Amino acid sequence: MVILRFSGYIFVISILVLVTSCSNIEQSSKYQKPSEKILPSKPNILFIYTDDQAPWALGRSGNQQAITPNLDKLASQGMYLPNAYVTTPVCSPSRASLLTSQYGHELGISDWININPKAKTLTGHQYGLGLDTQFETWPEILQTQGYYNGLIGKWHLGSEDKHHPTQHGYNEFTGFRKGGTSTTNPLLEVNGKEIEHEGLTIDVLTKYALAFIEKHKDKTFALSLHYRAPHYRFLPVSSDDAAPFNEMDIALPHPDYPNLNTTRATKLMREYLSSVKGIDRNVGQVLNMLDELNLSENTIVVFTSDHGYTIGQNGIWHKGNGFWLLNTPPQSSKNVPSGQRPNLYDNSLKVPTIVRWPGVIQPDTVNHSSMSNLDWFPTLVSIAGGKASVNNIVRGQNYLPAFLDENQILSSDYYAAYSTLHQSLTHMRMYSDGDYKLIRDFKNPKRDEFYNLKDDPLESKNLLAGSLSAEQTLLVKTFHQKLLQKMISTNDPVLKELP
Repeated sequence: MVILRFSGYIFVISILVLVTSCSNIEQSSKYQKPSEKILPSKPNILFIYTDDQAPWALGRSGNQQAITPNLDKLASQGMYLPNAYVTTPVCSPSRASLLTSQYGHELGISDWININPKAKTLTGHQYGLGLDTQFETWPEILQTQGYYNGLIGKWHLGSEDKHHPTQHGYNEFTGFRKGGTSTTNPLLEVNGKEIEHEGLTIDVLTKYALAFIEKHKDKTFALSLHYRAPHYRFLPVSSDDAAPFNEMDIALPHPDYPNLNTTRATKLMREYLSSVKGIDRNVGQVLNMLDELNLSENTIVVFTSDHGYTIGQNGIWHKGNGFWLLNTPPQSSKNVPSGQRPNLYDNSLKVPTIVRWPGVIQPDTVNHSSMSNLDWFPTLVSIAGGKASVNNIVRGQNYLPAFLDENQILSSDYYAAYSTLHQSLTHMRMYSDGDYKLIRDFKNPKRDEFYNLKDDPLESKNLLAGSLSAEQTLLVKTFHQKLLQKMISTNDPVLKELP
């Protein structure tokens, strides 16, 4: 496949990476090759992808309020990556980057695709927008390696037939093309026709996943199971999933945030955690079927999410296009209406991530690399024995060495880009070395932020609001240059708007 992109930037990217040490782009060569041990050839792949699951919404993260025994068990059987993140903390661009290993703005998808005429937008609805077939995806490459690919659940990368999942490497699709669906009684596309279903959406999707595995157990398959949960609205959930939280004394993560609406925050947290428990229950069913069919030993299981989530941290809730969760929100500005809080906080960017591969990944291991959603493309393609097309641009790196060695740190820095189009107007770009973090809003410079993550992991004190030390001043300048270099290397359209 010929990828019609700015191929002239490939050379520029490799040079800039060496200069900036932005380690999530084309640095695989500096790391050791995977172990010489012979790896299983073409294992099945089960890629479980949740919608809006926070990095803290997992028992393995240390959050004792999150009830996720099946996911915690999965982590004990494989590898947990606590620093995994996404490059854009909102649905459509994150999902597009997952499939292609390119940034949302390179794909023409900078914000969530808004085709709902009832949804407000400051720039216009995007009825014809979707992931163009000129961009190669990892399911397409897996098909060339003999994989039978299925997608069950959420798509949100275009509702027109030309953007259909089967145009991007999936042999079959059961789910919904648009951004959302109801928590119960969903209308799902099955065999090309929309059918009304009864029951909780998460349970319905699981039933289809179980049927897929049973039907294709004798093939080499890659199943992408994209749950809608724990996306808002969180309720209804099953009574069993809600029961533990009905009387729980909910502890908020940032209860002393000035003017926080603790009543609503507590309600949201209670409902959110019950939705997360529903995910765990259903994941347990899928994992049990792998055991029953003797498929577990030859199946890689990946569990992750399209981005993180916030409930009360920093006085907001939601994701990268966040909302204030205050009794009285701040006044609006020219491009950010009252009530909106677009952000690139870690709780929006980071995602719970677990990988299990029996006999290959050592059980109960932790790797602290900052793995991005861009890295799944080269990693899964490598595991499947495939190769990207010659002219394709792959921004991520193969994480197989990290899976084989928990001490192999492939990256410690991370970069994110999010231009909001609908609820606010911003051009946010972020760079962090893991210790400090700089966020620039090139459309609204007064919103720039700089945090000391080691001393202030909640990102509660914007150091740009006070006096910086000489060392911090130098870091801001250095990080700013890294931002600009990354923007140049990815042909970021925001560069055209800079003075």
